[in-house]
Amino acid sequence: MQISIDDLWVVISAALVFFMQPCFQMVESGLTREKNSINVAIKNLTDIGISLLLYWIVGFALMFGSSKFGFVGFSNFIPGLKSNLPLNLSVFLLFQTMFCSTSATIVSGAVAERMKYSSYIICTVIISAIIYPIFGHWAWGGLQPAGISDGAGWLNKLGFVDFAGSTVVHSVGGYVGLAGIIILGARKGRFPKEGKPKEIQGSNIPMAVAGVFVLWFGWIGFNGGSTLALTNDVPEIIMNTCIGAGAGMIVALFVGWAVTGLPNVNFVLNGTLAGLVAVTANCHCVTPGEAAIIGAVGGIVMLGSSKLLDLLKLDDAVGAIPVHLCAGIWGTLAVGIFGDSEKLGTNPIFGNQFLAQLIGVVACAVWSFGVAFVMLKIIDKIKPIRVSDDDEEKGLNIAEHGASTEIFDLYSTMSEQVRTGDISLRLKDEPFTEIGQISKLYNSVMDTLEESVVEKESFGALLSSIPYGMFMINQDYTINPQYSISTPRLLCCPDPSRYSFPMLMARLITRDKVVALNDFLRNLFDIEFKSSAIVNSNPLKHLELNIRHKSIDPTKPDVIDHRVLTFEFVRVFDAQHTKVLHVVISAQGNY
Repeated sequence: MQISIDDLWVVISAALVFFMQPCFQMVESGLTREKNSINVAIKNLTDIGISLLLYWIVGFALMFGSSKFGFVGFSNFIPGLKSNLPLNLSVFLLFQTMFCSTSATIVSGAVAERMKYSSYIICTVIISAIIYPIFGHWAWGGLQPAGISDGAGWLNKLGFVDFAGSTVVHSVGGYVGLAGIIILGARKGRFPKEGKPKEIQGSNIPMAVAGVFVLWFGWIGFNGGSTLALTNDVPEIIMNTCIGAGAGMIVALFVGWAVTGLPNVNFVLNGTLAGLVAVTANCHCVTPGEAAIIGAVGGIVMLGSSKLLDLLKLDDAVGAIPVHLCAGIWGTLAVGIFGDSEKLGTNPIFGNQFLAQLIGVVACAVWSFGVAFVMLKIIDKIKPIRVSDDDEEKGLNIAEHGASTEIFDLYSTMSEQVRTGDISLRLKDEPFTEIGQISKLYNSVMDTLEESVVEKESFGALLSSIPYGMFMINQDYTINPQYSISTPRLLCCPDPSRYSFPMLMARLITRDKVVALNDFLRNLFDIEFKSSAIVNSNPLKHLELNIRHKSIDPTKPDVIDHRVLTFEFVRVFDAQHTKVLHVVISAQGNY
């Protein structure tokens, strides 16, 4: 049998929906931290493989098989196991498989950066084999092409309409993600005990932006292909899809900008996606003007639900729940508000389309969230689904997959230096990457620091052998911990490194001399001050002091120590001779 233009359109649309999978990976990896990017990427590839096979084996039968009381399908398990598939079945199965994978991958972003890889695989199995296909049967059972089965779901019989899956695909994934983040808890540091929630910056925002661009393109197949034929309605469906996306983006951007004072990139990214999700349920039965309203409200719903999650301290790593769950609910209800009854062609319960939509939304919440929460909670009790604190700190790239990155190597070496104090450790030097260039510069700094430490140690050994007072002061005039053995006796202080030089001298010299000393030190640290002027302006070049030492024996008078001292000052410059780093002070005399 030769393929028809209608079947070709559905196959092309399925390819576009498949192409959305790497786009979700780009968005999620870009909005999460570098140390988790590999984990996020591999989860997206894993879930499409698992969901595709499970949907083929069992999911398609549960969703579109002959119905048992309108609650579950029960025929067409493992279609094509023993013989080739009819053309209409293979085309429809291909398209629906892509939808199942889309619903599964939504969970990945919400639970990112703290769910074990093994736990995520189990979660994908639950949504692909149980939650998605059974709810899909309730809503879409009966919409399958003739000859596949006569199964019709109970929501479909009530008149519930979800054209391309605002609820069936997006809200189902959102509810599973919501159950996951409640059980997992927030990422470390996301919600401090005091203050506002901390935004965790993504590692590659340009990649996330590119992902949203191509997701928008893939949505043409997602919504346009849901006609299951290349009909006259397809161009307007695609147009409504694009208008909803644009309206969601613009409204989310400017409302968010007005509220926060900043045009946050997430307003643009998630506003676009919220507009797309919102219009997915109704793009076949509304006008372009109504699609704009629906998309715009979707953007506002996304902003409001994001704020609500923060207030409830629920940590959604990429904003999947506001985008897919909350905007999906709105888009589904919008069918009952804006949908053209002639295009809908339904006979809703009590003649009320909005009521049919509301029943569908509530049923999805009870089923999807309920099953996901109970099953994940049981699994968590058997074996925790969250990674350990240490693994979360290291990042799931290395903790879960043993896959290191340049940024992780840099972080690990620096952490080891902090832990051990070993400044001889060096970073891997790769000259052809940005991190490699940073590592090279860091290694140069550490080389200089190590040389400086060796010099300071040598200087300290030298000072310990000098019989007269010698010490070094810093730019704030404090005395460096390395000084000669005679310095404490000179300054009448057992530990002079705890004090500034002028403060110690203030006990020994007049106020006028102290003022002159402070002015002199300020000049010494001024690069413009001529070295030739040091000797002439030195206020301590000849100093006579009478120092009273209290007698230990109260019957004897105090001892008066008469000292004649000469202080000399030498400046220490940086390598470029552009800055005075220290001043070395020596003093000779009778003390």
